[in-house]
Amino acid sequence: MAIGSKNLMPIELDKIEDSVLIEELKKAKEELFNLRFQSATGQLESHGRLRAVKRDISRIYTIIRERELGIRAAAVAPAAKPATKAKKAEAAEAAATEEA
Repeated sequence: MAIGSKNLMPIELDKIEDSVLIEELKKAKEELFNLRFQSATGQLESHGRLRAVKRDISRIYTIIRERELGIRAAAVAPAAKPATKAKKAEAAEAAATEEA
């Protein structure tokens, strides 16, 4: 995920788990600090980047808060599908063949 880019949309943020969102929030805050420092020292080339990072931070905060309130569904890690009897039998046959 690219902080400060136009690729960071709420639809994409919905797919990300809370723990990863919090990590991305920390990275974005760190980047904002660095951008502000560069701005203060006159080294910042793109002032629009400050605005984009601030917006991304706001988006992440909004998604987290909506999940807390139950407005937005939290991302669910894909669960392993239970194996069917046929797949279990195939796996057992394959294991027996490998041993022989």
